[in-house]
Amino acid sequence: MSGRDLVHSMKAVGSAGVAQGVRTVRASWRRRRADAAWLPARGPERARAPGLLQEARPGPGGGTLRFSRSELRVRVAVNGAVFWGWDGAEPEPSYALAGPCPEPDRRVVLEPDKDGGWRVVAERVTVVVSRRGAVEVCTPGGVVLRRDLPPRWWERREGGAARWMQRSEVAADARFFGLGGRASGPRLRDGTYRLWNSGPARGGGVGGDRARLTMPVQLVVADAGSHLVFHDSSWDGRVVLREGEVGAGSGHDRPGACEVRMDGGPLRCWVMVGTPARVLFTWASLTGAPAAPPAWALGHQHAPRALDEREVRRVVEGYRKHGLPLDAVQLDVDHYDGQQVFSVDRDRFPELPGLAEELRREGTRLVSVVDPAVKAAPGTAVFDGGVAEDAFVRGAAGELVEGVGQPGKSVFPDFTHARVREWWGALHAERIAQGFAGFCHERDEPTSFAAFGEPTLPRSARHSLEGRGGDHREAHNVYGLCMARAAYEGLRGLEPEQRPFLVSRSGWAGLQRYGSVRCEDVGTGWPGLRASLSLVMGLGLCGVPFSGPDTAGFDGGPSPELYLRRLQLGAYLPVFRTRAGGRGGGRQPWEFGTEVLAHARGVLVERRRLLPYFVTLAHLASRTGVPCVRPVWWGSPRNRALRDCEDVFLLGECLLVAPVLEPGADRRTVRLPRGRWYDTATGRAYEGPGEVVVDAPLSRVPVLARAGAVLPVRGDGGGLELEVWAPAPGRTGGGLVVREAADGREEPEIERYVTRWEGSGVVVEREGEDAPRTPSHPVRVRGLGERRRQM
Repeated sequence: MSGRDLVHSMKAVGSAGVAQGVRTVRASWRRRRADAAWLPARGPERARAPGLLQEARPGPGGGTLRFSRSELRVRVAVNGAVFWGWDGAEPEPSYALAGPCPEPDRRVVLEPDKDGGWRVVAERVTVVVSRRGAVEVCTPGGVVLRRDLPPRWWERREGGAARWMQRSEVAADARFFGLGGRASGPRLRDGTYRLWNSGPARGGGVGGDRARLTMPVQLVVADAGSHLVFHDSSWDGRVVLREGEVGAGSGHDRPGACEVRMDGGPLRCWVMVGTPARVLFTWASLTGAPAAPPAWALGHQHAPRALDEREVRRVVEGYRKHGLPLDAVQLDVDHYDGQQVFSVDRDRFPELPGLAEELRREGTRLVSVVDPAVKAAPGTAVFDGGVAEDAFVRGAAGELVEGVGQPGKSVFPDFTHARVREWWGALHAERIAQGFAGFCHERDEPTSFAAFGEPTLPRSARHSLEGRGGDHREAHNVYGLCMARAAYEGLRGLEPEQRPFLVSRSGWAGLQRYGSVRCEDVGTGWPGLRASLSLVMGLGLCGVPFSGPDTAGFDGGPSPELYLRRLQLGAYLPVFRTRAGGRGGGRQPWEFGTEVLAHARGVLVERRRLLPYFVTLAHLASRTGVPCVRPVWWGSPRNRALRDCEDVFLLGECLLVAPVLEPGADRRTVRLPRGRWYDTATGRAYEGPGEVVVDAPLSRVPVLARAGAVLPVRGDGGGLELEVWAPAPGRTGGGLVVREAADGREEPEIERYVTRWEGSGVVVEREGEDAPRTPSHPVRVRGLGERRRQM
């Protein structure tokens, strides 16, 4: 035992309670012994490269290229996505894909290239393979977007999974985004990024790379074009990035570089090219359409430190008393009986269904935390049921793997087995009977508390992996994804007419088809505020459009100013949730004084007013894969100044939000994309592209509306109203509106509107063959004062 492990063990016993601390020490030792006994030692390894190209055989969508020491299969799908796999790897099986692999594009041609290589020519992309195995992705005009050098494998002489490495080059002006949610920024700087779902470092992980949700997905944006690349292996890995430099050294460009290293799994890759909107649409068609949440879940949610029904009612009454909108209340594990999942403490919550119905009548839903850790206690319903179903993860010797969770000694379901997912999904009937309308997954990395080492299951633990068999090295990163699938499919079966609301803490590529993401444990300080925006924007660029942080922060206690600035940012993010912070206090707005309370009321009222716009964005994201929160360069990816801007974001097409991320600021600089933008508070118009300085008093953050925008909002009477911002002179505008009357699973109608100047007034008309030209909702035009000043 190392000195560091001894220190961690002593701290665990002293800080977590004696009994729980002893459990974590024992669990850490069990995990270490199991992995030492059952995982192969690294030992001698031999390196292998593809070798020289021997022959090429055409096939549907591309073909197969045989090298002296490997084989490469290239296939272009009908949706334009390019797949290639080394050593005979196929697209399936894959946890990322939403269904069967898309059909190959039969029009694709495999033809010889210069110097003994071959090329796969499709409508929107050309893939060139050299005679040594380098792979280039090019535009139809021949511009190289990405060049993957020949890969390398390191195979153990005694057998076992091969490690592999893939180096790539991109344009000198390219910028990297993605890899899941990264607190260090939506734009990924030079450095090493680990692909292993884990808890962030204390303080939100702002200075480190640990992340709850990682995925090997990169969006690369350059002047020549954008592309998304996905390395489909769920094993532990690392990505090393180095941005390029234009005009580096004697006027020559230095290309950007990416190195992906995986501890195992197939070397297979998907690439999509086009505009950011196109590649994310293609990505959604491949990995699944985002699951739009019900409308109420797009409102304000609060997770109080509620230990009993009386405390829940006190918090909800506080919101009512102070005129603060509240759409949902989340109950943590404290409402469980002994913190055992799918149970209720009848002493503290004697009438939970009655409480849920009472709150629902007032417009507030109950959301339940669900933890995968099941207390290892014979005689309890969930444990006994899981044993009967053989549902729990076992070790390499066949024994149940015991870890430490919130309820103490715990076992963990193997969600990579279809039968286990069905069993777990059916357990949600108990939650529905208690009146819960939504579900929040906690500690689904999965987390098993540890005194030292990784806080998860042993890497040697066995998983079904859909019948293929494997261990936790392959299953760890997809555990949260499979847990979300179990809950989502179970809820759809239990309530077929309702749209499930499910939010996860962890996951993997494809998580968007089951629900939303909560970016937990972001530090409460000012760096954590900036990290919150980075996480949400980064997840959106990986195809997960619905996410949000713990708005009030996780640790410590925010100052009144910081609390308000966090609330103001959160109000413009898809998942808007505040949380009581344990020792950090309840963090209800009235706890910070009358001034903060008044400003917080304005924030929450504005979120309620914008709810129809969030509903519209949610359904558009579900149909197109385009995120709700977008980088400011979204419509102009070739604008390098915008590509480097990370403190401003677009909320859909209509709004630009400039959060205040520094203490003491009452003004801030805002970089604008091309076009006219109106300050929604003052009505003043600004022209982009360029930088402007705008007021940012403590009461609000700058929000600007695009000229010509049609914004669906909630009117004074509670009905839907169209807020129209006047087009720039000589220009037209427009927008989409989703009118949703219920939270069912039916697809709502999308209304299209156009705006234009006619004389001295603005005309708003509805488009569509069968639609009346007159708008279906009241219209309020703003920005006319600017026109009159010009006239």
